[in-house]
Amino acid sequence: MSTKNGLMIRDFPQDERPRERFMQHGPQSLSNHELIAILLRTGSKEESVLQLSNRLLTQFEGLRLLKSASLEEMTEIKGIGHAKAIQVLAAVELGRRVANLAYNERYIIRSPEDGAKYMMNDMRFLTQEHFVCLYLNTKNQVMHKHTVFIGSLNASIVHPREVYKEALRRSAASIICLHNHPSGDPAPSREDIEVTKRLSDCGKIIGIDLLDHLIIGENKFVSLKEKGYL
Repeated sequence: MSTKNGLMIRDFPQDERPRERFMQHGPQSLSNHELIAILLRTGSKEESVLQLSNRLLTQFEGLRLLKSASLEEMTEIKGIGHAKAIQVLAAVELGRRVANLAYNERYIIRSPEDGAKYMMNDMRFLTQEHFVCLYLNTKNQVMHKHTVFIGSLNASIVHPREVYKEALRRSAASIICLHNHPSGDPAPSREDIEVTKRLSDCGKIIGIDLLDHLIIGENKFVSLKEKGYL
C-alpha cells in the first residue's frame, strides 16, 4: 500500500488509522471515505487505501451516487477491481436492507407520513419517475408493493386498469399511490392531480378506495389527500 511518497497505511499515526479508530471510538467517529477504506482493505502501489477511497467518493460525488453505482461503473476506477467493487456494493445493499427492516412485516399505514416513510429511502434518489402502488388490507397493512410504470407521469400511461388489476388479484381493501419527482420538489403538477382524480373515481366504482397519492421529493413529500384532491 505504498503511496507516491512511499507512505503506507501502517506509517500513519495509530489514531489516524481507520481500523484502530473504529475499535477505540466506534464507527461514528470515521468519515465516509475512512469507512470505505475499511471495506477496500488495501490500496495500490501508487496510493494508500485512504487515497483510493477518497478518490472513489469523489468520482461518485459522495454517497448519493455511490448508492446507485453499478459494478461496471465501479471497476472503471483505477485501483478498483471486481473484488473491491463487490465488497463496497455488498455493504451498500446491506445498508439498504437494514433501513427497510422495520417495514417488511405487514407495515401499517395510518397517515400520509407513514406512507412516505415506508417508501422514502427507496424513491427519493431515483433519477426517473417511478409510479408505485401499495396494496392494503382492511387493517391498512401493506400486503404488496408494485411498480406500475417508470417514466414521466401521464394520464394516458397510468391506466386505472393496471393499478386496480393488481388490487383485485391481491383482494386489497384500498391502495396508496406514490411517485417521485427527481427534481426533489414534490409540488404536484396538473398531470399529478388529473391522474389522482381519475384513479380515485375508478376506485369508487369498483369499491377499492384510493386512500392517498403521495409525491416523494428530496426527503420531503406532498399528500394529495391533504391538499384536498381526494
